[in-house]
Amino acid sequence: MKSKPAALVVMDRDSVRAHFDAERLDTLAGLVALGDPVWADELDSPAVRARLAEVEVLVTSWGAPQLTAERLAAAPNLKAVFHCAGSVRSLVADEVWGRGIRVSNAADANAIPVAEYTLAAIIFAGKKVPFLAADERAAYQGWQHFTGYGDLSNFRRTVGVVGYSRIGRRVVDLLRVLDGVTCLVSDPYADPAEVAAAGAELVDLADLLPRADVLSLHAPELPETRHLIGEQELKLLPDQATVINTARGSLLDPAALAAECATGRLFAILDVTDPEPLPADSPLRGLPGVLITPHIAGSQGTEILRLTDHALAELARWTAGEPLRTEVTAEAMTLHA
Repeated sequence: MKSKPAALVVMDRDSVRAHFDAERLDTLAGLVALGDPVWADELDSPAVRARLAEVEVLVTSWGAPQLTAERLAAAPNLKAVFHCAGSVRSLVADEVWGRGIRVSNAADANAIPVAEYTLAAIIFAGKKVPFLAADERAAYQGWQHFTGYGDLSNFRRTVGVVGYSRIGRRVVDLLRVLDGVTCLVSDPYADPAEVAAAGAELVDLADLLPRADVLSLHAPELPETRHLIGEQELKLLPDQATVINTARGSLLDPAALAAECATGRLFAILDVTDPEPLPADSPLRGLPGVLITPHIAGSQGTEILRLTDHALAELARWTAGEPLRTEVTAEAMTLHA
């Protein structure tokens, strides 16, 4: 009988508690050999280095230190990394690819709650819910007494999705629940036929912006996407449009967005900001047309168990010699977060 590969769980203490209940720890133990320690939040102490020398598998998540050349040298038998979270950009150094170590992440599973949050934000944006809720005048006199909010409707609206990523795709699919919504997609790497089959239209960003009642950002954080939506792009949006960002704060120019929202012309729902968290004196704070949530769109609470299940399923495929379904490659890292 083939022996189980030795494995080490590497993540911070809070992540271990969130990812592994008794059931999932039993599942992990059935797939791999867990030594002592089972878990570590660092890779440099003598005890952990002794474990690294024998492990073939790392199960990682938030709080895992970067797999540098020095740390990889201490893990000569390492063959695979199963990440119970989204991006591995801060985890995986170039040496991982040079060693041919397999890497899988749970970004597909994490896309589910982000897309759900985005759909809720889009629906609330159509009715201007968070902004009217914060307007004390509306609470006392009713919304019909005020202008500046636009058409409070989700019927026959146009939603612009920037980035046909794993989350962007889910958002496009979820938008089918809204009656009469037109969905536009801007992504230089998207397949027009695939976008059309999903019920959307692929257009250039300059064509999308003037038509978008709601602009939802789902592009990766790359040098070329920094401030993808800046002063000129924001000026192209229609009056009373809402900008939603659940991707990365760097996609938006915060000063330009604050300037537009301060006039009351645009609204914004931001789950991510640049920097994060925003300083107390940020011009975005306190604006009645801006709702800021503390990076909660991604997996929280019991949603984290879905990430664990995804990683464990990938680990089971790997131990069985089957293809991985969400393998990360060096080439894919140039286009994805």
